[in-house]
Amino acid sequence: MKRVLTALVLIPLVMVLVFLAPDGVVTAAVALVAMLAAWEFLSIAQATGAKPPRVATLVAIGVLYLVSGVWPEKLPILFGALALSLLIYRTFSGPVESMLSDATTAIFALFYTGSTLLTLPLLRAEEEGKSLLVFLLCVVWAGDITALYVGKRFGRYKLAPHISPNKTWEGTAGSVAGSVLVAAGLYGLAILLARREILVLAYPGHLRYWLLMAVLVNVAAQVGDLAESALKRSAGVKDSGTLLPGHGGMLDRIDALLVAAPVLWYALEIQHF
Repeated sequence: MKRVLTALVLIPLVMVLVFLAPDGVVTAAVALVAMLAAWEFLSIAQATGAKPPRVATLVAIGVLYLVSGVWPEKLPILFGALALSLLIYRTFSGPVESMLSDATTAIFALFYTGSTLLTLPLLRAEEEGKSLLVFLLCVVWAGDITALYVGKRFGRYKLAPHISPNKTWEGTAGSVAGSVLVAAGLYGLAILLARREILVLAYPGHLRYWLLMAVLVNVAAQVGDLAESALKRSAGVKDSGTLLPGHGGMLDRIDALLVAAPVLWYALEIQHF
């Protein structure tokens, strides 16, 4: 019930941001999520004995998002500069014995929660960007929900028991099917709304293209979920936090997006070549 109630609050809020919020507000909201997730990731890392510079890492993520709205074409250079800055900062701010684990953890947090989620405002800036974000979010959510219920009801064969013992191949297949069905539903809904001259969703091209994109996004999302589970298991941690009732921490909630969002953005950018 806590999981459902939390979703009922967050989903409308997210959709309001997607459709109505100015670009700057969307970028700021994503930056906040990225920093919350980074804080939780750094807490997980501390369970392994690392002591990364938390505040410096959050500042670096904030700068990444702040500059992205001004010079988006300079993001690769900016990321490199921020990673180097974290390395230099940690060199002189702590004991040399933990330098390797502290610096690499901070730089990985900048990448894992910072640069990956930066693709969300970049996707929104694309042509039909709002529709792309709705597609991404609904496909990921549908896959997550379907995997949960199909896995519980029909799951027999373990997918990756050493990483996430509860995940099954049946749940994985159900997840893909759920994402594909939602993608087909969004495609049909966009056509229906367009016939009534309600132009809030648009998915140009053939249906099979968007179904293939749904499969790609779903697989990426499931890999993202497993990756976060592996990170937590390596540190002996069950949940990344308790921020979201029924869902654990922010990182637990967005782990799928950390891989799915960049994969969708990369897939779209490749088509521009």
